[in-house]
Amino acid sequence: MPPDVPKWLEDVRDAASYIIEATKGEAFEDFCNDRTLRQAVERNFEIIGEAINRISRADEATASRLPERRRIVAFRNILIHGYDNIDAEVVWQVIQSHLPKLLAETQTLLGDFP
Repeated sequence: MPPDVPKWLEDVRDAASYIIEATKGEAFEDFCNDRTLRQAVERNFEIIGEAINRISRADEATASRLPERRRIVAFRNILIHGYDNIDAEVVWQVIQSHLPKLLAETQTLLGDFP
């Protein structure tokens, strides 16, 4: 396993934890009306997607344990390249429905490394 994989997993964990903490107790309307929060969340999703993309290229065995990895990278690409078409409702849904699971999967993977 390449030595950078645990670091990239930590990047995923840190970015996901930040998003969850930053949006805790916020309503969707608050998220929509707070440009700084939206941009911070989007940036951290970009970090998550890039880190998972790097893991996928460097260590397919580890990447395969993240079942949504392709969708996560695609989401990152949309955020970066389709910045003018970002749907805040989709971003909010990902935060609420998918991010806690990704964080748990990442924590499990990190537990496998010394």
